[in-house]
Amino acid sequence: MSHVIDDGPLTAFHKRLTVFSAGGPFLDGFALTIIGIAFVSMKSQLSLDSVSVGLVGAAALIGIFVGGLVFGYVTDRVGRKVMYIADLSVLVVVSIASAFVTDAWQLVILRFLLGVAIGADYPIASSLLAEFIPSRYRGRLLGSLFVVWAAGAAAAAAVGWVLSTLGPDAWRFMLASPAVFGIITLLMRAGTPESPRWLLSKGREAEALEVCRQVWGPQADTSLIPAEPPATSYSELFRGIYLRRVIFVGMFFTAHVIPLFAVYTFGPDILAQMGVGEHNVYVAELVISVLFLVGGVPGLLLVDKIGRKPLLLWTFAVMSAAFVVMATNPQAPAVVLFAMLALYEITSGACNFIEIIYPNELFPTAVRASATGTVVAISRIGSAISTFVLPLVLTGTGLGGVMWLLAVVNVIGLVVTVLLGEETRGRALSDTSAAGPSRTPVTGGVDA
Repeated sequence: MSHVIDDGPLTAFHKRLTVFSAGGPFLDGFALTIIGIAFVSMKSQLSLDSVSVGLVGAAALIGIFVGGLVFGYVTDRVGRKVMYIADLSVLVVVSIASAFVTDAWQLVILRFLLGVAIGADYPIASSLLAEFIPSRYRGRLLGSLFVVWAAGAAAAAAVGWVLSTLGPDAWRFMLASPAVFGIITLLMRAGTPESPRWLLSKGREAEALEVCRQVWGPQADTSLIPAEPPATSYSELFRGIYLRRVIFVGMFFTAHVIPLFAVYTFGPDILAQMGVGEHNVYVAELVISVLFLVGGVPGLLLVDKIGRKPLLLWTFAVMSAAFVVMATNPQAPAVVLFAMLALYEITSGACNFIEIIYPNELFPTAVRASATGTVVAISRIGSAISTFVLPLVLTGTGLGGVMWLLAVVNVIGLVVTVLLGEETRGRALSDTSAAGPSRTPVTGGVDA
């Protein structure tokens, strides 16, 4: 092996680490979806008006902004392993506390703290996973984290449906339910080793060697890990090629999550305006989540074959077209509108995991978590604003106005990808994260 990590085989360790890391995105999808289902019975009990609903919906997204921005940086300072456990511990405590709220402001605060924990896990789990995975498997395994996000959302719809039978206080059990999955994920993550790339970036060579031999066997040597780009400070993320990459990932990430959270958080209301799902909101929400999940399968198969940028371009084009059809024909038969929404959901599922692949490939180890947290934070600015505004738009201009808004957002994502997108398929992390021009990706065989 020329590179012990980049050219290594896919092992049982990599598969376990992928499952453990996926627990965070699963909880993200679960927690952010369960609130939309809880609103059904919670609105009347807490006397929530449109403004309060918007604030509750946006609170978690603002928390993700803070969690990604702050704890991505902290993760680069103190390591991936410690934060890998700490963030989910907070999520468990906050979820349990949410079951006891008596007023909207309490729920806003707790949803904010929940968002902080979720936002922290994006850079923590994805950086740790990216730094262990061989290059030729990196796209699909990193991407699977966000496909699991859709699985968490689908699970929330199913759990919400089951818990809805518990009466008027069912929403309290719904808000506490993420704690169950959080505890399971914490138990799985116990004992996960620190990233050898991060240890080497801190000059802790003996510890890095110990991890390498633990994972790859007694013959492994840290000299077989390719040299990283020169030490990079956090401030360098906002200069030169790294600033261009921050803008690129931050903007296309935002273009992905604005419609995603709109559909998940306010899916029941959108479907009701379409004339779909009025009589069984739980089934409708479950169908939405499953369609996102189904789309992830072809996406994961394609991302390491055709590349990141082509997949982004094609999917942005299809999603834009689907929203334009709904915007120009808001009075179309329900089956037509739902078919267009389903097309968006499947297509989104086939590409939204690229959000987590690109930042982990385009930035060096010293600032990888910081960069991932920064672009997560950028994306949540737009999604928090849109989540607050969307119920007002839905009430004021109806379905057509919402769909025009989402169509414009996707067109912006398409243009940004055309102008700023790079291709990273099949390249070692030390290459993709270098502050130089893109090189031709590897097309087959063992990655260089």
